[in-house]
Amino acid sequence: MANIEMDAIDRRILTILQGDGRLSNQEIAERVNLSPSPCLRRIRRLEESGVIRGYVALLDARRLGLDLLAYVNVRLEKRGGPALGPRGDGTTHADLFRAAVQAWPEVVACHAMTGDMDYLLRVQVEDMAHFSRFVQDQLLHHPSVIDVKTSFSLATIKETTALPIL
Repeated sequence: MANIEMDAIDRRILTILQGDGRLSNQEIAERVNLSPSPCLRRIRRLEESGVIRGYVALLDARRLGLDLLAYVNVRLEKRGGPALGPRGDGTTHADLFRAAVQAWPEVVACHAMTGDMDYLLRVQVEDMAHFSRFVQDQLLHHPSVIDVKTSFSLATIKETTALPIL
């Protein structure tokens, strides 16, 4: 998808929405010195173009009892060509793993990586027992996974969902 043309007002709208997605159109319009109608048109254009993907509530993991954050490097089987999918359809090991990740609620982010490992998982769980169950029952049980390496977060220094608006 091509990038859309954005001016300083569009960027300011995005910065404002990243700070508080619950603001009314009227409040956003006042902050960017536009009347409400053109402001709403700009927001809708940003939504329709996919620049604004959606609106969410950001939850505090610790207040939900999810106190342990782990980053897990995963390496997949590569030998033998495609894995046999449920119907012998030539599904790859990567396809099977990507589908499994979607069903694991503990995995809050998954990235395909360069280097020695194939994927980096961000895993949020209650405690070490919960993490152990996830690794033993889900991750290591997956037929495509051949190696995992885990690092645990000791403290969060910075965490934001806001992207730099240049």
